Amino acid sequence: MTQDGPPIRDAATIILLRRTGAGVSVLMGMRGAGAVFMPSKYVFPGGAVDATDATAPLAAPLPEPHRGRLLQQPRPGSIPDPDAIAAAALRELAEETGQLIGRPGRSDWPGFAEAGLCPDASSLTYLFRAITPPGRPRRFDAHFFLADAASLATDPDDFSRACDELSHLHWVPLADARALDLPFITEVVLAELADLVAGLPPDAPLPVPDTVPFFDNRTPAPRFAQIA
Repeated sequence: MTQDGPPIRDAATIILLRRTGAGVSVLMGMRGAGAVFMPSKYVFPGGAVDATDATAPLAAPLPEPHRGRLLQQPRPGSIPDPDAIAAAALRELAEETGQLIGRPGRSDWPGFAEAGLCPDASSLTYLFRAITPPGRPRRFDAHFFLADAASLATDPDDFSRACDELSHLHWVPLADARALDLPFITEVVLAELADLVAGLPPDAPLPVPDTVPFFDNRTPAPRFAQIA
């Protein structure tokens, strides 16, 4: 911990979007009551970027413009690694939900190895970025990605391989999600998502946002920016 509080770590989150004739839903789960960070809150699957994420093979990398956007406005003294951040998002999704986004190939990661898959970042869309404000027990430079449930290589209703970090995993109708007990930033991300997919047909590709909203709270004076 530094004089100003805990260090800011890169983190990655995946918002899985499921579109059917019945409507649009997102995959969410609840953090444990004893969790240090955001206890008892409903969140998307995600977590901190680990050192091993930088060396994890990907079947396909994160495409542009998302890759270039991840490199913009870095923290002083930090060089973002788009491949590591995207890999972390796919790893956390697999660990916390048992859901896999991958292509046939080799991987040492649990879940992927057994399924004969290699993590695939090509279907991820960079949607949002937020840095945890000062004064929190943990601080993250969190990157939110959007993925269509159609890109899953697994049964979207099977959570039997999930770890116990998130409970009550289920698909929440997008219109109802903001009524859950959510962290503030999750509410903001859901609003951005709702605007992005409003009126989108179930079989249409997910659109690329014009810009990525960035809640920059690295200092006590918050700053809001748009990453183009």
